[in-house]
Amino acid sequence: QEHLKESGGGSVQAGGSLRLSCEVSGYTESSTCMGWFRQAPGKEREGVAAIATDIGGTYYADSAKGRFTISQDNANNTVNLQMNTLKTEDSAMYYCAAGLLSSCSLQALPSSARWGQGTQVTVSS
Repeated sequence: QEHLKESGGGSVQAGGSLRLSCEVSGYTESSTCMGWFRQAPGKEREGVAAIATDIGGTYYADSAKGRFTISQDNANNTVNLQMNTLKTEDSAMYYCAAGLLSSCSLQALPSSARWGQGTQVTVSS
């Protein structure tokens, strides 16, 4: 059974950077789509970025474009999210998700994903 574990969250001032990592272990079949989602208190979960692990294609929410970069490290079985120029509105619990999809996207991933426990990101002004 696949297990996802996030790390790298924390508190940072606006304009700063954080790097989230999602370590994948114990999987019996390769996930073809991995992504990061976030949920702030009182708000719906939203997709941030996804990567098609078989072809390397990346997909970003408009709020993440130009500031966030998703990447995969196959040697360490991790998917990372580099977040730069953080804003207070980026504060949320960030979750890693992995799914076996024929076509990777932020829209399709949640319906079939396995999820990590989340890591908190807090951006202060």
